[in-house]
Amino acid sequence: MADSGIQRHYHAPCPGCGAPVEFKSAQSTHAVCPYCQSTVVRSGEVLTRIGKMAELFDDHSPLQLMATGRVALGGATLSFTLIGRLQYRGDAGTWTEWNAFLEDGTTATLGEDNGAYVFTRPADLAREVPAAGQFRVGMTTAVGGKPYSVAANVQAQLISAQGELPKLPPLGQLFTVVELRSADGEVLSIDYGSTPPKVERGRSVQLGELQLQGLKDESAKEETGRQFNCPNCGAPVSVKLGSTKSVTCPSCRSLIDLTSGIGGELRHAEQDEPVRPLIPLGSVGQLEGVHWQVVGFQHRMGVEPGDDEHFGWSEYLLYHQKRGFAFLVDATDGWSLVRPATGAPQLSRDGQTATYLGTAYRQQYGYNAETTYVLGEFYWPVERGQKTFNRDFASSGRGILSMEQTPREITWSAGSKIDAGTVAQAFKLDGQKAAFDRADAAPLAAASSIGCGTIIVIAVILIILLVLMSNCSGSSGSGYRSSGGSFGGYSSGGGHK
Repeated sequence: MADSGIQRHYHAPCPGCGAPVEFKSAQSTHAVCPYCQSTVVRSGEVLTRIGKMAELFDDHSPLQLMATGRVALGGATLSFTLIGRLQYRGDAGTWTEWNAFLEDGTTATLGEDNGAYVFTRPADLAREVPAAGQFRVGMTTAVGGKPYSVAANVQAQLISAQGELPKLPPLGQLFTVVELRSADGEVLSIDYGSTPPKVERGRSVQLGELQLQGLKDESAKEETGRQFNCPNCGAPVSVKLGSTKSVTCPSCRSLIDLTSGIGGELRHAEQDEPVRPLIPLGSVGQLEGVHWQVVGFQHRMGVEPGDDEHFGWSEYLLYHQKRGFAFLVDATDGWSLVRPATGAPQLSRDGQTATYLGTAYRQQYGYNAETTYVLGEFYWPVERGQKTFNRDFASSGRGILSMEQTPREITWSAGSKIDAGTVAQAFKLDGQKAAFDRADAAPLAAASSIGCGTIIVIAVILIILLVLMSNCSGSSGSGYRSSGGSFGGYSSGGGHK
């Protein structure tokens, strides 16, 4: 009979409390006792207690230990079981990695961050892994002859773990994580928390395609368990999404940071000059066949380098239980719907054009962006005053592509423009359609009822005005600005003009 490759299970008593500790994978060296939270290391048939693991941060993930699924890898479909969980905190957010035990006896990682998922397996670079400092964010490097863009170079630390695990970095000790992305959507991560660094390669996945079984019934706690009093005014604040890292008080509009959990210290910042969203928070609308709920709203301002003219736009954070998050952007030139791009579009040598999934885009603008006002819940710890540098690209059609950069990370988003009427209808606000109209509304449609003579008169007047303006001062403003679409990670929600 053919060998399945699956190793026998190993059980041994916890050296801390005597409860059974199980190892399903022969590759696992560490485990956390489910009873006393002792961290134990396995050496042959002996378990040694090396410390106590911190309590898990409740991220309200739909995943849990012993959930099973199937994944397509290398032309074959393999079943897997989630046997361990590691929680990390990075420069400005937290994420979770699940240790997946495959039916062929090997292990993989299901990374969970901001409602998105990446499935990776150990990879061999066939050369010594370069020092983390050699990976500059934004640079291009080749791995096995394949070009990758450096998307992130961040400091992280392990904050908690559960179940059966690979070798662990010391709890709370900072280490570097570098993330590379290719134009075809492949992700390559380098974890410098071990020696030699751990390298994994994979791609983004959706929970639906993994055929997962044994998930939690709900990804969020009961409403009563997700309420707290505002640290500024004392009013009750409810948190509806498990992935929320920031929320605003409905009474005083203070922005509250939840990265340490509701039971931790709640940092807050008061907000002035409120901006009223056109689409109310909590609204549900169907766009591109998906029922999205509006869970957050932010207003941002931008300015081009060397210019003193500022411009603003609004972004609605949309949520779907299985699709994760998207952004509906309200800019002066129209509406757009954008999502994170897993891959890294290829930039031309001069940086003026980009290619993504076979579509060419040309840069329209580059500008500095800043978050000025927020409402609702957000999957990253948003702050007033958060700043990024953005570059907006547009295709020959309605496609948009944008890059957003911080000193430690580059994120891309891709999407398309959407008609104002479609947005109003989607959220059942047809009676307010005029309020949704933007500069992209085609003037020729309205002009179809105007006579040719009237159009000629208007054209003559415009020509005269242009001649008069040309005789005035040679100085001019920065002109009309268009919309873009960059968001991702936890640096900000998006950058659009």
